[in-house]
This record gives sequence, C-alpha cells and structure tokens, in this order.
Amino acid sequence: MGITGLARWINAPTTGLELINENILRNHNGQFRSRWQLSVRSYRAMPGALLGANPNAERTMCALTMNDNVFVLVDDPYAPTRADIPIPPSGSDATNRLLEPPHYRNTFLTLNPPGALEQLLALLRARWISTRQNAQSQSFNKQAISHQLTIEGNIFAIGNDWIVRAGNVILAGGAIKGMLLEAEYLPVPTMSSEPADKTSDLLSNLLLSVLPNVRDAKTVAVTISDAQWEDVLWDREEELNQMQQAGSSDVDDKADELFTIGDEDVPTHKKGDWVGVDRDRRSAFLIIGALKSEGLV
Repeated sequence: MGITGLARWINAPTTGLELINENILRNHNGQFRSRWQLSVRSYRAMPGALLGANPNAERTMCALTMNDNVFVLVDDPYAPTRADIPIPPSGSDATNRLLEPPHYRNTFLTLNPPGALEQLLALLRARWISTRQNAQSQSFNKQAISHQLTIEGNIFAIGNDWIVRAGNVILAGGAIKGMLLEAEYLPVPTMSSEPADKTSDLLSNLLLSVLPNVRDAKTVAVTISDAQWEDVLWDREEELNQMQQAGSSDVDDKADELFTIGDEDVPTHKKGDWVGVDRDRRSAFLIIGALKSEGLV
C-alpha cells in the first residue's frame, strides 16, 4: 500500500464510469482487478438526549464501510478542538487533568467487523438515529441501518506501481451524484504532504490522465495536510506516555550512546503512514469529508 490521492468528479455523466474504464484499459494498459464498493451511513444524536449536553447541540456521526472495517467520524460542534486545550507540563498534578474535556470535536474510530457499530448502538440503546429515520421514532430498527449512500465502481492496476479506483456516488434513491476517483502509488508508503488545499503533483497528474476528455468537467482535489491528519490521530494519553518514557530513558541513552552505530531501532513505518489499515483510514476520512462538504451525508 502507498500514498493515495482522491478527486471528486462533481458533474460526471451517467456514462462516466464506462468512459474511465475504457480510458484506463486502452490508453494506460490497465488491468481490471475487482469491484470497488463502499457504503456510508450517517446518524445524529437527538437534541437533549445526551446527559449534560447543550439542548441545542446535535452531534453527527458518519460510518463508512470499507472491506472488513467500519470507519466512524463523530462530530460534536460544541466540544473543543485539540488546539483549544494546552498540553499540561510534565509532572503536572491531577488538578490539570480535570481541565481535560471528555472528548474533542472530532473523534475518528475504526471498528471491526462491519456490523459492530449497529450491534454496539443497539446493545447500549444509544440515542442515535439515522438521518433517514423519522425524528419521532426513537427505536433502533432496520430503517436506521439502511445505507444512505454507496460508492460503486471498479479497481484497476496500471503497471506494478499504481492502483486506481473509480466509482459512482449513488444516493439511496438511486440517483448518481458524480464520481470519486482514487489513485494509490504503491512504491511510496509516506510522503510529506503539500499544503491543505493542494495534492501531490505525482498523484494529481495520474488522476487527470485517467479522466476522459469531457467538456466542462468539474473536478476537485480532496486533500488533508500532515498537521490536520496528526490532529485526527492524536491521542493525549499516548503523547503523555511518550513524554514520560523519553524523560526516564535519557540517562540510559547517554550510557548506551557509545554503542549506537546504526538505525536498527528506527521503525520502518510510523503511525499514520499510508500502510495497512492506516491507508484505509486516511482514505475513509477524506471520502467522508468530501461527502459532508457537499451535504450528501
């Protein structure tokens, strides 16, 4: 798995998927690998249902199913972001910990198997309802777990270095709302990203090349900066533990530094690289963000 770029073809025609398939097969010598299928559901917490919550607040939750995992993004507009809360100094007492919020504005989770979210909500009788469900109905029934949106298309390999995914964005009623295109460059698992509003030239050039020559096509790159992604992955407890471990190991490091001759202990991959489930996490986060920005979920 490698770095991935995502693009949205907003005004793709109903024949857009066939045009892209033909372009990849004929002009890029691509090979069909498999079908690309994602499903997205969105929920909201009923106002006033959460103990101690602002009665006007409404949390939203989007769940994207990809392969055997479900990626869940919870958004609480009344909760602070990471930047709003200062990190307590090392050795701070419990008083400072009381200032920490129970959660931040965005919480991004990975669940497995695909039905785990519905089972958890039903078991806890959580007061979340599907955005497709009648607001007066508080029961968690089959209507609440129906797919609100699906992405259906194909996955192609171009040579040994590229994987291209292209799919229609299909609403629950069957209407097609453009397409999503994803290019994955396998040789590189990590790369310092461009600014938040720009994608890598390497990825953008490939995405542009697989688009058919259609007049007035409207395409938008979907990106996230390294800083934004680190904020999504951030874990306060993990960060504090790392700080404590770094401080306690200083003495040992000085004693052993004469025998350090290489980088054998440096990990090949770090958390957040485009590897394994982390690649899928980044892809899912970008897709959810793109759909939310257009009001599709």
